Amino acid sequence: MKILVCISNVPDTTSKINFTDSDTKFDTNGVQFVINPNDEFGLTRAMWFKEKQNATVHIATVGDVSVEPTMRKALAIGADEAIRVNAVPTDGFFVAQQLANVVKDGAYDLVIAGRESIDYNGAMVPGIMASLLKMNFVNTCISLEIDGTNATAIREIDGGKEKLSTTLPLIIGGQKGLVQESDLRIPNMRGIMMARQKKLTVVEPVEGITATKDTKFEKPAAKGAVKLVTSVDELVKLLHEEAKAI
Repeated sequence: MKILVCISNVPDTTSKINFTDSDTKFDTNGVQFVINPNDEFGLTRAMWFKEKQNATVHIATVGDVSVEPTMRKALAIGADEAIRVNAVPTDGFFVAQQLANVVKDGAYDLVIAGRESIDYNGAMVPGIMASLLKMNFVNTCISLEIDGTNATAIREIDGGKEKLSTTLPLIIGGQKGLVQESDLRIPNMRGIMMARQKKLTVVEPVEGITATKDTKFEKPAAKGAVKLVTSVDELVKLLHEEAKAI
């Protein structure tokens, strides 16, 4: 089985976010980038298929050279090869077109993508890829088993879970639950050293459509000042007179 895991290079959630050029561009200065968490769950599941079913695991990312440290981390975790589409990701539709072309050229049996990235939260790339490639698709996937060319998946739905049977080739939008957080892997020194020798191929982007454009970013409003209350009577008074809650 040949697996492609789509990896997004996203800011660490602890990073302080700022914007430049009149709030029209994201400021990357001082920001630590990591593998998108939903993609990391997918990568860990792909490693299980590699170890248990002798699958081959490739990763793919759309980005410039700055994304390569994140790709090397995925290789250190255990992926066999990496493919970087040499383009700055402008929107989800553009990214999906580029990754769809990688899937088509590589003839993959299973494509694992995160259901969404934690930076823009578009939740569109795996679904658009499946539509472009006319492949079976399961979104919000929290369990996946493969037996030959047959697949059994469980996905989250409103109010519960749904169990599905389908066949390869298949694209999934994975998330937490595909593996447990305790199963996530930290690269060891041997993996880091081996990652330096693994193949990282850079391909030029195909002509694609950019469907949207960022015009301005805005931070959430700052939290208000905290008032320390030292007694129940004072709390009741504030709730009544200031907050108008009672």
